[in-house]
Amino acid sequence: MKKILRLSALLLAFMLPGLLFAQDANLADAVTTTAEALEEVASIDTGNTAWMLTATVLVLFMTLPGLALFYGGLVRSQNVLSVLMHCFAIACLASVLWIAVLYTMAFAPGTGSWVGSLEHIGLKGISIDSMQEDFPETIFIMFQMTFAIITPGLIVGAFVERMKFTAILLFTALWLILVYAPVTYWVWGSGWLYEKGIIDLAGGIVVHATAGISALLLAKMLGPRDGFPNKLHMPHHPAMVMIGASMLWVGWFGFNAGSQLAANGNAGMTMLVTHISAAVASLTWMTLEWRINGKPGLVGIVTGMVAGLATITPASGNVGPLGAVCLGFLAGIVCYFACGIVKNKLKIDDSLDVFAVHGVGGIMGTTLVAVFGTAAFGGTGVDNVLEQLGVQLTGISVVVLWSAVATFIIVMICKCTTGLRVAQEDEHSGLDQSEHGETSYQFE
Repeated sequence: MKKILRLSALLLAFMLPGLLFAQDANLADAVTTTAEALEEVASIDTGNTAWMLTATVLVLFMTLPGLALFYGGLVRSQNVLSVLMHCFAIACLASVLWIAVLYTMAFAPGTGSWVGSLEHIGLKGISIDSMQEDFPETIFIMFQMTFAIITPGLIVGAFVERMKFTAILLFTALWLILVYAPVTYWVWGSGWLYEKGIIDLAGGIVVHATAGISALLLAKMLGPRDGFPNKLHMPHHPAMVMIGASMLWVGWFGFNAGSQLAANGNAGMTMLVTHISAAVASLTWMTLEWRINGKPGLVGIVTGMVAGLATITPASGNVGPLGAVCLGFLAGIVCYFACGIVKNKLKIDDSLDVFAVHGVGGIMGTTLVAVFGTAAFGGTGVDNVLEQLGVQLTGISVVVLWSAVATFIIVMICKCTTGLRVAQEDEHSGLDQSEHGETSYQFE
């Protein structure tokens, strides 16, 4: 037995150099491949990656089911299903369009200052190894997709209970292509407003200003609900409104803090000021309503919360707690009275106050970041108030004008093709049955 072991050891000693020589090239390749793989793994920050995955889910949660339930509870019972359908269908349509063409329009390096190139049309050239800073680009694509989902979803509140479903789909598709994608490139891509140094962390201009202005013009061109403004229907399910609003509040942390694109101190401060603004605006709105109407309402306090969130959104990366308190307080006051002005003075049936809450709030926050982002208010990133204010107002003015003109053209296209409004009898009976053949509540 010992002789056999000795012979085997001797044979192995003679064979080993040859084996090593023969495998030298393969071993070298294996070492190189392993080194490249380790380098790739090292370039991915797993903490930031995990946070961006979480933030993406939170933002999608804002629309489905948050916004859907928030809006659904505000309408009449015979229209709640139609509102849920609008939000869900828009989410699906925006997702497909984002992959097909919107992402490349919004974020691919462009040849000019106005729109991205078609380099990534259909996500061409993007693989599992593509990176956005220190996390996979696929996550960035999905994160930004959730913004493209919720923005046209906000506009739903302007036309509930009276707009054709076919018109909604056509309007959404054209609006995303003509308004959302170009403005996103201007502000967040490498467009002209980005080059000017505009401040809009999470969408005061890109999301709230565009949606708010478009909602106001669409509501005007669509016309009011029958009986407006003398006969207004109360929300059919305030508890549903509160549940949806609470989901929006939670999801908004992904919306704002996620826009820092990192799990760091900036994200932590962004989350903190987002929460403060929402809480202060809620209490301010509640107090005003209590004093004017005699009772504090649930729908009122949660609407104030949304106003506070919309207002802090563009400024949340640059203000401190004091600035958040100021913005929340102003949001509660200004947006509250804006609701009355739109309906009672302008006579526009912006049914769920999209412009007064999102448009006014987003524009106000985008403007005032130039003030509350200064060191005097505990902010960061704003040194020259007048210069920054000029940039902010320039961006707001151009985006408002662009959104209004594009929306007018889109509405005219819808009028000439699908038509805009449902028949009057369908409006009276509700869109759940007339448009979708279903009902949300069975009372038999």
